Formats: sequence, structure tokens, C-alpha cells
Amino acid sequence: MEQFASLIDRLIYTRSRNSKIALIADYLRTTPDPDRGWALAALTDGLDFPAVKSSTIRNLLMERVDPVLYALSRDFVGDTAETASLLWPDYGTPKNPPTVAEAVARLDAMTRATAKRELAGLFDQLDTNGRYALIKLATGAMRIGISSRLAKVAFAQAFDKSVDDVEEYWHGQRAPYGPLFDWAEGRAPPPSHEDVPLFRPFMLAHPLENLDIDLTDYAAEWKWDGIRVQLVHVAGQTRVYSRSGDDISGTFPEVAASLSIPAVLDGELLVRGTHQGGEEGGAASFNALQQRLGRKTVSKAMLADYPAFVRLYDILIERDEDLRPLSWDQRRERLEQFARALDPRHFDVSPVIAATHIDELTVIRAEARDNAIEGVMLKRRDSPYVAGRRTGLWYKWKRDPLLVDCVLMYAQRGSGKRSSFFSDYTFGCWNGDPDQGAELLPVGKAYFGFTDEELKWLDKYIRAHTTARFGPVVETDKSLVFEVAFDSVHESKRHKSGLAMRFPRINRIRTDKPAHEADRIDTLRALIAD
Repeated sequence: MEQFASLIDRLIYTRSRNSKIALIADYLRTTPDPDRGWALAALTDGLDFPAVKSSTIRNLLMERVDPVLYALSRDFVGDTAETASLLWPDYGTPKNPPTVAEAVARLDAMTRATAKRELAGLFDQLDTNGRYALIKLATGAMRIGISSRLAKVAFAQAFDKSVDDVEEYWHGQRAPYGPLFDWAEGRAPPPSHEDVPLFRPFMLAHPLENLDIDLTDYAAEWKWDGIRVQLVHVAGQTRVYSRSGDDISGTFPEVAASLSIPAVLDGELLVRGTHQGGEEGGAASFNALQQRLGRKTVSKAMLADYPAFVRLYDILIERDEDLRPLSWDQRRERLEQFARALDPRHFDVSPVIAATHIDELTVIRAEARDNAIEGVMLKRRDSPYVAGRRTGLWYKWKRDPLLVDCVLMYAQRGSGKRSSFFSDYTFGCWNGDPDQGAELLPVGKAYFGFTDEELKWLDKYIRAHTTARFGPVVETDKSLVFEVAFDSVHESKRHKSGLAMRFPRINRIRTDKPAHEADRIDTLRALIAD
């Protein structure tokens, strides 16, 4: 556990991406099985211990230290793991610290009834760094600047493997990934995934920054505003995967049940436009799809009111033939042929936009305000389907964001590196004329879009203009205006304003604009697409 704790500590204080990769790679090369596998699972969100939650840690600490001291410390530090690891009473040099595998086994055996007692025993066996690493591992809240992709890149670097191969063989493996390490170190062939409906890595796009594009080389199609999914049917089993590789088949059972031909398909999961915008039979807004997301069980009423379908982009595998090495043109032809055998209630093919020049496409893109359109995709016609982002092959050209001026209402400290800063901002618009007694109603929350220097300025401003505190949240004096960028706005019964923004972010800090000149709810409501 000491080596894992040291790795976590060094990763926290390392800013360079390449340096982080080198640290993880060295750990994977030099740490024995199964510790390195469990550590890798922790870094890639592959562990879950139902009996251990942040509340478990909090309740345990408040039994061992003064509750007021804990509350004040947690509020100041902004991170439960750091607070708990520092406040936990030390009883001399820890004895017999567990290995990572031993810690995982004990965490996995815990129940809600035994968790506090068992955790206390583990904490007593560890020093401050060890407790911090254990809490991060146990709660699944690493937040140390390591993405799943970065950890896989480190794995590839550690054993001189292609990251594409690592992505290909990763899915379907379980921690502590013995077969994966055996392959990486040359002791065994790659893990087999025949007869198993496994996820394949998506091909991704770069943002389009240069309009010097020849449309004879590229195909243009809409970027639909749903969620990217992959459908896999193998040996009589069908799975629906999200872009992160999570199995969401249970949330969309009608889609999973509708594919019975062996294949791997890439597309956008959408909801039929029977309400909340969108043409009848077409695609509704993301707000409609959101009613289905995250549900473990789906009622008959939900299936009827929000019928899901997939708008297909690509075909990776058909029966036993891997089509990924083929060009986009060839795969497109195969996709259109394949789609003829599918149920049109649950599948259609994303159309190619008829444009022969980038100027023509620019006009078409500018006029697209359909609820379900997020922008345009440009795909090189001779491109194979390769994992990750490859320069020059696929580009995404999102439509220009909508802008509205809002007033800062509340702020909350962030997590991880931002735990000392107020970095999460709730903002609102006026529900009428502010000079006639109108009030501000919250319309969104954002925690990005600003520079590090602007974050420091905002933190200082908020501390000087705080008027009330509600636990970790502070209320400000409603004097600072943000220009907020967002992709779309929809009706929402869950928000007091009756509106919800899609992807809001801080576009500009408007210190030049008085709060009473910020926009009104009616202005925002007028931006709802018909």
C-alpha cells in the first residue's frame, strides 16, 4: 500500500501529463501482481465498494474527532479524503500496513454494519498518505487529474504496446487484469473476446479550426445531440454501450432487443420527437432523452412516452468481418445495405449533408437550430475507423453557442486542485423588470470557461461579496454579471425558473455591466427552439 500511496501523492503534485504517464508506467512495471492490477482499476474507476461512501468516512471521523473541528476543517480543505487522513489520530508508527490487494479484499467484505469498524482498523494500520490513498480507492473519487484514457496510455508505454491494442483488449477484462498483464509482458496471447459482446473503442474527432477543407475529400453529416452509443450483437447477446464503455442496455431495453444480426454499430441514441420539440417521428431535444438516462428500471409508460432509437453513423463489424480497415466510403455503403434489414422504429442512418463547398456548408450549419442538432461532422472519405483522435481524419464543427448575460447568485468550492477556490457558480436571470421588484431565478450552473487567473480573481471577489452561507455554498450580493455560453435551452419542471441550459459555461466576466442590465427569463425562454 505504501507504493500506491506514494504514487498517488506524486501524481497530485505533478502537473505535466507526460510526467504523470511516466510515473504510472514505472509503477506498473515494478509492482507485482495483483497489487498493480487493483491500483490500475482504482485509477480507471474500475472499483466499487457499496458499503463505503463519503458519508461513511464523515460519520467515522465525527466519532473520533470533535465534530465542529471536522466540519470546519472539511469546509476549509474542501476534500473529504485529505481532511480525514490528516485529522485521524496517530498512535505511533503504523504496523503491518496492508497491501493494495489486502485492502481491496477487506473493503469488498465490508457491510454497512461493519464498515466503520473495519475502516478504523485499516486507518490505524496506515500513515497519513496511506489513509488518503485508501479513502480515494474506497470511495472511487480519485480526482487527481488522471483520466481512464491517460492510465491506458501509461499501460501501453509501460510495456511498449500500442494504446489502440490496449483499448481493444481492455474491455471485458476484470480487475486485477491478470490476462492483460500476461499479454503485455509476453507470457500469453492477447485476451480472447470471441462470443462475447464487448465494447470497441470509438473513433473520435478533432474540433475544426481551419475552414480550408475540400469537400470532395470529406463527407459532411449532422452531429446529433443525443448520446454516442455502440451496439454489439454476438452469439445471441446484444449490448448497448455508452462512449465510456458503460453497459446501458438495461436503460434502453427496446434498442438492445431490436438488434439480432451479428454486428458492431456506431450511432447516436435519441428519443422520437413526439414532444419537447422535434418533428413527429424525428429526433426530440436532449431534454427528452434525459428523462431516460440513468434509470435502472424503465416503466412501460416511459417506453411509450420517450421511445428511443439509434441514428447510425458507422459499422465496425458485420458478422465475422472486421470492416474498420475499410475507407469511410466503403463502410458507409455497407452500413446503408445493413440498415435495410433493421427495424425502422429503432434505427435509421444519419444522412449525408448535400454540400459541395465549405461556404455552402457554412450557410447550412448557421441555419441549423433543430433541437436535436449540435453541429456538423466532417469525415475524410478514405479514412479507416481507428480508435481515438487522429489528425486530419474526422472533424467536429459545433454550431455557435447562444449567449446570455446572467448574475452570479451562489458559489461553491471545487474539488481536488480547486478545493481551496470557489469555482462552481450558480447564476440567474431576472423574472421581470429589476427596477420594479423582479427577482433573480437560477437558470444554470457552470464550473469552467475561465482561466486560472480569472479563477483567482473570482475567488477573491466572492469572499469579499459573500452575504450568507449554507454549508459549503455561499450566497453573493448579486452584483457580478457573467456572459454565459450554452448550446440550447429547454423547458424544465425541475428548476424554479422553468428552464434548463444545455452545456452552460462562463464565456466572459462582465465587470463592465451592472446587474440590473442582465437578461430576463423571457429573453432566455425566447431562445427555446420551436
